[in-house]
Amino acid sequence: MKDTRKGFTSRALIVRTLFILTVCGIAAFAVLAARLYDIQIVNNSQYEAMALSGQLRQSTINASRGTIYDANGKILAMSASVSNVFISPLEIERDGQDAEFIAEGLSAILGVGRDAILEKAMKTGSQYEMVKMRVESGEAAQVNNFISENKLKGIHLEPSTKRYYPQNCLASQVLGFVGTDDTGLYGLEQRYNGYLTGVSGRSVRLTNARGANLGFSDFEDSYDALDGYDIKLTIDSSVQYYVEKHLSQAIVDYDILNGAVCIAMNAKTGAILAMASYPTYDPNNYLSLGERELGKLAHIEDEDEYRDAVAMAQFLQWRNRSLSDTYEPGSVFKIMTLAMALEENVATPDSWFECAGSMEVVGRVDKEQKPLPVRCWRRWGHGPQTLRDAIRNSCNLVCVELGLRLGPETFYKYVEAFGLREKTGLDSESEVRGKWWEDSVFFDRRNQSQLASSSFGQTFSVTPIQMITAVASVVNGGYLMQPYIVAQVTDSAGNVVEANEPTVLRQVISAGTSATVRSILQDVVETGTGKNASIRGYSVGGKTGTSENTTQIATSEEGARKDYIVSFVGFAPANDPEIVILLLLDTPSHETGINISGGSMAAPVVGNMLADILPLSLGIRPQYTEEDLRDINVNMIRLTGRSVEEAKELLASQGFEFTVAGDGDIVTGQLPATNALISSGSKVRIFAGEDAPHEPVTVPGLSGLSYGSAKQTLESRGLFIRTAGVPKSDGSALVSVQSVPAGSEVAYGSIVEITLIDKDIIEMPT
Repeated sequence: MKDTRKGFTSRALIVRTLFILTVCGIAAFAVLAARLYDIQIVNNSQYEAMALSGQLRQSTINASRGTIYDANGKILAMSASVSNVFISPLEIERDGQDAEFIAEGLSAILGVGRDAILEKAMKTGSQYEMVKMRVESGEAAQVNNFISENKLKGIHLEPSTKRYYPQNCLASQVLGFVGTDDTGLYGLEQRYNGYLTGVSGRSVRLTNARGANLGFSDFEDSYDALDGYDIKLTIDSSVQYYVEKHLSQAIVDYDILNGAVCIAMNAKTGAILAMASYPTYDPNNYLSLGERELGKLAHIEDEDEYRDAVAMAQFLQWRNRSLSDTYEPGSVFKIMTLAMALEENVATPDSWFECAGSMEVVGRVDKEQKPLPVRCWRRWGHGPQTLRDAIRNSCNLVCVELGLRLGPETFYKYVEAFGLREKTGLDSESEVRGKWWEDSVFFDRRNQSQLASSSFGQTFSVTPIQMITAVASVVNGGYLMQPYIVAQVTDSAGNVVEANEPTVLRQVISAGTSATVRSILQDVVETGTGKNASIRGYSVGGKTGTSENTTQIATSEEGARKDYIVSFVGFAPANDPEIVILLLLDTPSHETGINISGGSMAAPVVGNMLADILPLSLGIRPQYTEEDLRDINVNMIRLTGRSVEEAKELLASQGFEFTVAGDGDIVTGQLPATNALISSGSKVRIFAGEDAPHEPVTVPGLSGLSYGSAKQTLESRGLFIRTAGVPKSDGSALVSVQSVPAGSEVAYGSIVEITLIDKDIIEMPT
């Protein structure tokens, strides 16, 4: 009989097996479905992003930083298109490229170390290794030729931008600079970084699993960058140039040890026309130090000490001292005391005062509680004098008397009204405020020594920008203006985003008082301590200052001798000022042989600045008298090609002396050359068939000579003279400095400019 149980068992086993397989299949499908649901529905965006990140490669397209213009549209800072060069080690390995060949080629073109490039090329898991950033067009073209000529893969260029400063050092502390990440550092680049920085764009390309490009046109897209906003300044490049020119010359002439500051302002509007500090730097290469600054560090042998010294020197050249440094203004502050006294009617220009050389002040005592008199800079005193004379003489004691008549409360009321106890609010985050006595101390009538000293500019400190803003308010009719250096900000379409206009903060003194002060300060320049700032053909007003350096940053090499800051503030035209200039020279050397005072050093420099700026930058022409015409410099007329007789007649008619070399009838050469600027009355050399000498000439030392002696000394060597400073006809005029150092070799017929100062103008430090 057949056993049916065995067949039943087999069928049951098959059914159970199929059931189990079906259940397992359903379970596996359910897990797979759940996973697919999670990937495609629940977390779709996350996985889609992961896929794209593996397939797409992005590079940044840097926005072009906004342009900075001067007041006349001249570019001071701009960004230009450049390229970043990078390699893809992954592509180099995948395509069998010769990494060493690539490293050697790029090194030769870009000036980057071969080994450094090769080390990056060995990172075969990387697709982006930077070789050099901000490569200019010439080098970029060489890289492209290197790629195409050798059919190389794995070398790429991406667009970028680079910051340029076309005027190099001009207004460097005002502008600041940008770092390697294109972020503004220092100056306006930092302050207006948010406006100047645009919005970066992107370049997107599709790659395979190994990062290789799948194509170029069909699989690449880009998003344009949005360029930054442009900024227009109140700075006038022409005014800035002349300020920096004469400032740098003053550093050499007077061997200034701790730098200098100069600000030029539109007296009526508060607009900054120029702002300069020394030492300066080139923002195109902001880490470099000048030869003079490097020379000061040459004695340092320790590496760490040298590195720290270099870092400090860099900081000192970057900062804008017009805003970040304070100083005792000294006698320049007498302008404010004068204005207060006239406005409060405690004196008139014709009021009489007595200066005996010293005076006692309540509460001013020495350590032993004995009276400690306040002294005038002229130890034996000025004797009886009017207020007008006292300011012309820069008398300390008359200013003390004015301060005592005003009283501490009224004095401080005007100090605050002139804006000297608060920041000016100029466009910079680096501005600091001056340092003054607390009211409780200053108002104590049992001790008026602070009031006495403050009346002639001592025992407190201000910033240069505070001082020039206050002086401008005194001479412009009495209005304290808000100083500003940014005129407007515009977007890429030219729309004005932000604009600054002349803003009157308050009227501090009356127009009548302002006019009286201007008249007195004009006297200071015409016949007083500021005489060395006088300019033929222009009316100039101003005030000298010489103060002890109590806020010295660097240590001078002058030993125990006191160091001083000499200063001068000048404005022109005196009756209706268009420009006011403040100059500080910090720590002149004692070795120059020139009297250390604002009248001897700072005044002639400001005078030279105004002599260039008024006609050439501001278009204010000189008005000469007949006397002026005998003292000014003149342009040499053309003689070459004329007959000798005609040349002689022309020279004689213009007051020139002359000599003739050669016996020809026609002028074949002349010295000085046509249009050269020389002193009137100079001895011209005519060549009629004979050649001028070609041997170099050694420039003699002229310091301390009269004009006549200096002229004769130069002419005896075949050199010519040009003058600056006080008129050459002034009987007290002596040579202070010369444009070409003594001992220098120059071409025969060269011109040497001398600065003449009145030897009788002396204002000793107080």
